[in-house]
Amino acid sequence: MDTYQAPPADRESINVAVSPTSDRLQLLAGFAAWDKKDATDIPILIKCQGKTTTDHISMAGPWLKYRGHLDNISNNMLIGAINEENGEANKVKNAFTGKYDAVPATARDYKARGIKWVVIGDWNYGEGSSREHAALEPRHLGGLAIITRSFARIHETNLKKQGMLPLTFSDPADYEKIKPADKVDLMCTQIEVGKPMTLRVHPAAGGDAFDVQLSHTFNESQIEWFVDGSALNTMARKAASN
Repeated sequence: MDTYQAPPADRESINVAVSPTSDRLQLLAGFAAWDKKDATDIPILIKCQGKTTTDHISMAGPWLKYRGHLDNISNNMLIGAINEENGEANKVKNAFTGKYDAVPATARDYKARGIKWVVIGDWNYGEGSSREHAALEPRHLGGLAIITRSFARIHETNLKKQGMLPLTFSDPADYEKIKPADKVDLMCTQIEVGKPMTLRVHPAAGGDAFDVQLSHTFNESQIEWFVDGSALNTMARKAASN
């Protein structure tokens, strides 16, 4: 049996009907393109301590029923990661209110304020299953970069595809210098193949800001994904120009 159906020539006439009240299905909207600016004075959502697998980042189990609803499944983002500040899971301090809350709720508050955020991670961040939602969720909730000692390769690539910046400390010992309550500036305009980027850290405890060098594995095509906002956006842009 031939089960393939070619798309119609006039795709504008096709409407995908999804109930706006569904809690399991949601139409995906494209992510915004990069604003071509450095990100300054932004918070660290969480500094993860120790192993942070894709299951810590996006838990499975009962959450899988929301695989078709990005906003709902994002309520599990990083709820299994251990916060270095207090040794607890899913309890981080809001940089603006000073109150502790769940990681996804805090990310949503930053997003509502129009504030990007970063995650600081330990060794082999994102190991485990190649769970795409582990990259979709931080992008959806306003994340800019995941900065770690090292990445699991597949998760690193998934983050790039969603228009995020997976970056590693050029000196892994710099992970120890950053505290969860610090604010940072990320010099995104420095992104270039084979060249490091600068993270300027403003210590919450006071004292002078200091710079940390970050490495990345972006090639030219992957930099386009970041600039356009995602790999899908790049594909759409190139298709429109043909």
